[in-house]
Amino acid sequence: MKKIAVLNGPNLNRLGKREPDIYGSKTLDDIADELRSDFPEVSFDFFQSNHEGALIDKFSELAESDCDGVIFNPAAYSHTSVALRDAISGAGLPVVEVHISNIHARERFRHHTHTAVVSRGVITGLGTDGYRLAARALLELA
Repeated sequence: MKKIAVLNGPNLNRLGKREPDIYGSKTLDDIADELRSDFPEVSFDFFQSNHEGALIDKFSELAESDCDGVIFNPAAYSHTSVALRDAISGAGLPVVEVHISNIHARERFRHHTHTAVVSRGVITGLGTDGYRLAARALLELA
């Protein structure tokens, strides 16, 4: 059975409530339920933190595990965190970065992502369907 970690960064614990006009009405639990339903052959490990260090620690943990890949929505940290960029690079795992909104159609500071350059791919602007597309990509990469 393939093992995929799904990591979510800051403020995504409020998904479905926070700015639904931008991020939609689905919660992280809804996304987890959809992934489990759409990919019963995959064991998912879901993790969310508003703290950069906790996400870095999770990448270190995954690097020492039998994880096959990571779906990562770093949220605002993608635009600011060289430390997360280094954690992704150092983990040696295939990572698909996901952004629910189209970061290139938003404020200019969101256009650059430090984490994308060390990810296998980036899915942006396709809503929460991006998580499903990322899972499919990781299964095809593995």
